[in-house]
Amino acid sequence: MKFPYLYSPININTMELKNRIVMTAMHLGYTPKGEATDCLINFYTMRARGGVGLIVVGGCSIDEYGSMSSMIGIHDDRYIPGLKRLTRAVKTGGAKIAAQLYQAGRYTHSAMIGGRKPFSSSAVRSKLTGETPRALELEEIQGVQDKFGKAAVRAKESGFDAVEILASAGYLISQFLSPITNLREDKYGGSLENRMRFGIEVGEKVRAAVGKDYPILVRLAGNDFMEGGNRNQEAKIFASELEKAGVDLFNVTGGWHETRIPQLTMSVPRRAYVYLAQGIKSAVSTPVLASNRINDPHVGEEVLRNGEADLVTMARGLIADPDLPNKAKEGKSDLIYHCIACNQGCFDSVFQMKPVTCTVNPRAGKEGELKSEPAPEAKKVLVIGGGPGGMKAACTAAERGHKVTLIEKHDTLGGQLLLNRRIPGREEMVTAAKDLVSNLKALDVEVLLNREADIPFLKDMSLDAIVVAAGARPILPDIPGIDGKNVVQAWDVLAGRFGVGKKVVILGGNAVGLETALYLANQGTLSPDVLHFLMTNRAESIETLTELLNKGNKNVTVVEMIEKAGKDVGLTTRWTIMAELKRLGVTVMTKTKAVGIKAGGMEIERENGVDFLPADSVVIAAGSAPENGLVSKIKRLVPEVHTIGDAKEPRKALDAIREGYIVGLKI
Repeated sequence: MKFPYLYSPININTMELKNRIVMTAMHLGYTPKGEATDCLINFYTMRARGGVGLIVVGGCSIDEYGSMSSMIGIHDDRYIPGLKRLTRAVKTGGAKIAAQLYQAGRYTHSAMIGGRKPFSSSAVRSKLTGETPRALELEEIQGVQDKFGKAAVRAKESGFDAVEILASAGYLISQFLSPITNLREDKYGGSLENRMRFGIEVGEKVRAAVGKDYPILVRLAGNDFMEGGNRNQEAKIFASELEKAGVDLFNVTGGWHETRIPQLTMSVPRRAYVYLAQGIKSAVSTPVLASNRINDPHVGEEVLRNGEADLVTMARGLIADPDLPNKAKEGKSDLIYHCIACNQGCFDSVFQMKPVTCTVNPRAGKEGELKSEPAPEAKKVLVIGGGPGGMKAACTAAERGHKVTLIEKHDTLGGQLLLNRRIPGREEMVTAAKDLVSNLKALDVEVLLNREADIPFLKDMSLDAIVVAAGARPILPDIPGIDGKNVVQAWDVLAGRFGVGKKVVILGGNAVGLETALYLANQGTLSPDVLHFLMTNRAESIETLTELLNKGNKNVTVVEMIEKAGKDVGLTTRWTIMAELKRLGVTVMTKTKAVGIKAGGMEIERENGVDFLPADSVVIAAGSAPENGLVSKIKRLVPEVHTIGDAKEPRKALDAIREGYIVGLKI
């Protein structure tokens, strides 16, 4: 077997898992009334059939005071019938299932709990909600802890194989544990021993409620990544005490929702936080689960083989591809659609109070609605354009039995996804292109590169259907000097076709403009391998290395006409990009209009008047326009014509891939 460690069984108390792959809890927004829905059940059943060992569902609210919209309910007996349907379906699919016990404390919005004030360890304002909770009275604490135990009993009655206590991410147990949020002067505050007391007693109450043979997991922050907060050393002590209280497994993550250290975006390297799990593993004898940015079986196998953890989380990896475990086990790991950590369909949706979907898997959350079934009649299909939308349309149509040809005018498939190859922290976008290419080959889709889809070619094909996925072209704004020798398109810079001078002005603060700024500002900084070499050999001081990391050889300014740069960047990714630009010394000028370009730079207009920005090079990132001029000409040639992705309207990869999938189902 190619992944012997990943596919070895393991016992968690009395629960035997068939492999070491765990789908940990994520808020999905599939339960608007708190009750298990067909949407939720279909979603998790598909992942169970895909071969995962354990699914943790949640968060599941233990009471009405620390929940959020569309969260799964487990605080009342009325939820048990629906939860029983869920557990039966998942177990029939071949996986074990656990319920995560959730109480958000100060992370609860008062509007979500009927205007009542949320509670916490102390009355410390939440940066996440902007609200200040009330401090729990000493006599109230036992009642809150009892809710965890009662919820665990409901989970057991509902057929869950285990429960997981949520003690991470800045939620209630974290709030008691942290000196930032716990300002109490009674037995639950002050020393680490006292701050741990609330969480340890929760563990003890849950153990007493479910009995000695029922598995209890704890989701633990290996480092809060909060200034003045707990780090791995404190987390190890907490885990050791929780083990004495009866905990059977530690699921180790990092960070609070308030932290400014990225946890889940693609700028986080794969397996970046495994060291936190390794730290906890050194302090306990129970199994430890490593989390965050483990999206590939090869990565998971390495973690287990190295002894850094006992199990690995592939949560978003299983949103992206429910069959990931089976594909890896069957020797088809090259056909996995990997999570690219773009956050467009998952976390951005959560923060907009929308159900979760996925950029690379348009079927996520719609398993009961969208099904790839054999086509009633095999058709001859041509897809024009080898970007993500075109490739997804070709794959889906081929899966259904159509004879598919894909034509691309360039020499490489991938479209705009390939522009991310050189952008630090955005390289994972290219993974989506590689995965689609691998699946095209497996499905025997004929691919024609360096070919234009002209009318004579189309006539000779005798086609039944055409999908136009020709993408978009960059816009060239109508301003004086736009045709100057010092002007270059952002796409050409990112593609490596043109270099730029030392002083650079980028016209356009959209996603492309900001990412181009990241690429250029990083030029001349230390690469990871050089940094490692210099650090391990102590060749330079930490101060010098930090300076070399933060300053490249370009002086970059971004000019944006509207008041907010990066408006088209997802909420959960934008702040990381803006932080990186700030670190690298990039100047971002908003509410600034470009009025002319000259040999020495750009003329701009601001509220306080006209100014001039000196520049050796001006990079244009002014948006794009659809490439769909062929559509009207081919409609009379074939009975079925579809236009998708940027050829329809320039948007995100999520939109292009979704439209490609849906069109592939329609043909």
